[in-house]
Amino acid sequence: MQNIRPYKRNSLIFEHIFNNLNNVTRQSSKYIIDVLLVINKKIGIDKIISLILFGSQNPKHQERTIISDCDLLVIFKNDVKDNHIRKIEKYIGALEQLHNFRKANSSFVDKFLSILYEKTGMFVSHFLSKEKYWNNLRFHKIFRVNKIFSTILAPKKIVLCNIISNNMILYGLDLQEIVKKDIQISALEIIKSMLMNLLLSLFSIPTSLFKSFSSMKHQLEAVKWSLRSSNYYAFKDSQSLLKIIERFILIEKSQIYKRHAHVFYNRFLNLRRNPQTDFGFMLRCPFRIFKIHIKGMLYKKLLKKMSS
Repeated sequence: MQNIRPYKRNSLIFEHIFNNLNNVTRQSSKYIIDVLLVINKKIGIDKIISLILFGSQNPKHQERTIISDCDLLVIFKNDVKDNHIRKIEKYIGALEQLHNFRKANSSFVDKFLSILYEKTGMFVSHFLSKEKYWNNLRFHKIFRVNKIFSTILAPKKIVLCNIISNNMILYGLDLQEIVKKDIQISALEIIKSMLMNLLLSLFSIPTSLFKSFSSMKHQLEAVKWSLRSSNYYAFKDSQSLLKIIERFILIEKSQIYKRHAHVFYNRFLNLRRNPQTDFGFMLRCPFRIFKIHIKGMLYKKLLKKMSS
């Protein structure tokens, strides 16, 4: 761990966070600590209201793979200036490259993908926001993504619910109860999820001809978020991918469909562990993504009918 002596004023905060990183991977721990050192140097980590680790690096579900990023949400006090946040973001972007959570922008394709990721929030390992944006559920301000994209395509409430249900509070207040009561998931959210993930999946197929696009990573992300979104819509919880896959295999209509689903998901999990180009799998993904969302919608309707 880095030396925290130069930051005596906030050493107790550092100690508290260090203790909460015991079950986090070394790579992610070093990245998080470097992020905190930058924040402390620029504005002081006592400006942080809440520090939240979510996604695949959360020790709760043990879903880390070599393509996993480190999803860190930092919520600052409202008096932190936006220009300070923008300056900190530039330093943290460099840290993502240093800790191998982001490729260096060495080519035109890398630069294009970097802009795409920043506008959509995909494969970004830090999100810097303020307490007022979190409390008011201002999605594009929380994740600092393009407002038009988030309005048209992003299943905002499903993403927020997945974060709320699958996170680790590293420091500060647990703010999830503030927003949880205000989140109501509509059918429009799951339709947005289907469209967004289908677009990502279809985009990945032609770009797979070019190695620099890392198309398999995008394809796997589309399947993962299809499962997570549809699961939350139907079951209102955030389970491990293995548990979600078991659910979606179970609700297949026949044994033949169950076997087909089992083969697809096994390949999906294997490719997450060892990414490589598989055109057959990629061609099947759009159909499976469509089916996952339809299954989620139908099963929610069935559960609603059973409970009424």
